[in-house]
Amino acid sequence: MRKGSPLYLSLTLAVVLMSINIALMVVWIILAARQSYWGTLTIGTIAFSLVLIGLSIYLFLTIKERQLSRRQINFVDSVTHELKSPIASLRLYLETLQMRNLTPEKRGEFYQTMDVELKRLDDMINQLLQVARLDAIGKSAELSTVGLELLLESCAKSTSERHRQQYEDVFEMQVDSCEISAPRIMLDMIFGNLFDNAIKYGGRPPRIRVKTVLTRNGRVEIFIADNGAGVPPEIRTSIFKLFFRGEDELQRTTKGTGVGLYVAHTLVHKLRGRVSVEEDPQGSGSTFRIELPCRETSS
Repeated sequence: MRKGSPLYLSLTLAVVLMSINIALMVVWIILAARQSYWGTLTIGTIAFSLVLIGLSIYLFLTIKERQLSRRQINFVDSVTHELKSPIASLRLYLETLQMRNLTPEKRGEFYQTMDVELKRLDDMINQLLQVARLDAIGKSAELSTVGLELLLESCAKSTSERHRQQYEDVFEMQVDSCEISAPRIMLDMIFGNLFDNAIKYGGRPPRIRVKTVLTRNGRVEIFIADNGAGVPPEIRTSIFKLFFRGEDELQRTTKGTGVGLYVAHTLVHKLRGRVSVEEDPQGSGSTFRIELPCRETSS
């Protein structure tokens, strides 16, 4: 934070005013107590306390504003980088195709690479659009009864294909038979984003274990464990915030915009569920735990 910035001045002013308020309150209490002005002491103490509470709230909101501003700046940097990379690649391949006589095999290779870059652009744009229409998602869509095993398998296969991975090499499934009543688009977005996150931040090669546990209160717990570096305890709640990323943009090596987990978290809560992240008990990596209402079915 730059010392000349308005935010720095606001923080400094808030701290100074809080310090002055505390000092005056102490002096007021001492003087009023010596003179036995108990009514004045009570009123003054309440007034000073209210001022201190107001300054504390102002300081808290100012810090939150700074954090949001930093996440937004990182988000803009991330999106700019994510857009420039495939566009530059597409331009290079197009110029090469125009300027050189290539063999059919080489042209086919170029076309395939360009198709991958276009899909990457499309995925990023769709993810940004998901954030823009989160409030409307699910309102107009009809409820459908979805088998959990087929749902997770479908989302896992789609994500594997998008990352050019073999589904059988990446995912290990242990899923109980149950059904979830929810708009299918919401469920696809939830698990699509969670699986995408698991592959991006998993090991090389990625290994993802998916396990479900049916509870007695008509709910299902879904555990998605990866073999990555894990999520540090101090940011396990922050990763679900909009635009949050655990690394500075200039140091980051993992592609993404920092909105996928926010989308999943928001939609899970819309379905009256919960989502959290914890350390993988079976080794390194992290485990995402999703709890949703469900109805058990016979195998």
